[in-house]
This record gives sequence, structure tokens and C-alpha cells, in this order.
Amino acid sequence: MGLAELFILAVGLSMDAFAVSVCKGLSLGKIKWKHMCIAGLWFGGFQALMPLIGYLLGSFFADLINRYSHWIAFILLLILGGNMIKEALGPKEEMDASMDPGNMFLLAVATSIDALAVGVTFALLDVQIIPAVSFIGVVTFVCSALGVKLGSIFGTRYQSRAELCGGVILILIGLKILLGGLGIL
Repeated sequence: MGLAELFILAVGLSMDAFAVSVCKGLSLGKIKWKHMCIAGLWFGGFQALMPLIGYLLGSFFADLINRYSHWIAFILLLILGGNMIKEALGPKEEMDASMDPGNMFLLAVATSIDALAVGVTFALLDVQIIPAVSFIGVVTFVCSALGVKLGSIFGTRYQSRAELCGGVILILIGLKILLGGLGIL
């Protein structure tokens, strides 16, 4: 997986965290740098941690399913992307303005479950995991911090579009992996 693909994947994965951060910014009203950093650290940290956990879990059985890894990666990314698109088109939920650790922990876990599955696909592909998860974490940190700021400025106007875009990106990456595994690309 090249740097451009990893960047696109990182942006796609960060869209849930970005959307939640936009809502946080909206609910907080007046924000400070502290709010942006808190959101960035929680979401970026979990977006880096979850693929690492997925990678470690996937490494245990990667040799057993290596023949079908491109299909598995495609199916996982298709499901994740489809869920993001479904959420983008579904009804919106109210966001709590709290930035306390318990609230942020739950949001960080909820927005990074898809990254866990991506980590499993990393184990099936030839990915250098530490640079990859670090890159994903940094991209998510930046997107989340900017999301809080943009939320305080623009509100929820772009939340659905961000989730929709993230879902489409994950599906396209899955399709590329599948076509590459089949020898078409």
C-alpha cells in the first residue's frame, strides 16, 4: 500500500471522527484550542490504536486465509463503507457538548470500530503497521481538530457529506484491493 492510498484510507477512516467533531464544535458554541486538541487526541489516538489491535489479531490467522485476503479485505471495506453511507443518509442524532473523558472514550471507540477491521486487512496485506497507524492517527487528529473548529463555524451542514464521502472512499479502496488481488490491476 503506497502513501497516496494510505492517505486516502486515513481520510476515509477519519470521516466518522470528523463528523462527530463537527457536532462537538456545534454543541460547544465558543471553542478553544483545548477543545480541538482534546477531540484530536481522543479520536486520533483511537484511530491509531484500533488498526494496531486489528493487525495483531489478524496476524494470528493471516497465513490461513492469505489466498482469499483480497476478497476478505474487499468485503470488510464494503461493509464498513456501506454502514458509513447508511449513517450519512439516516436520521441525525443530538450531540452532547461534554468533553469529559467518559464521553470522549465512548465516542472514540464508536468512531474507530471500522479502523479495527481495517487493521485486520492490514495483516492480510503487506503493510508496515507502525508507520501506517501513526499516519492514520495524525490524519485523524488533524481532521478532528479542524472538525471542532468548523462545527463551531458552520454547524452540521457538512456532516452527512463527510460521512458519505468516507464511505465511498472505503468502498473504492476495497474494490482496488479486490481487483489487484484478482490480477486485474
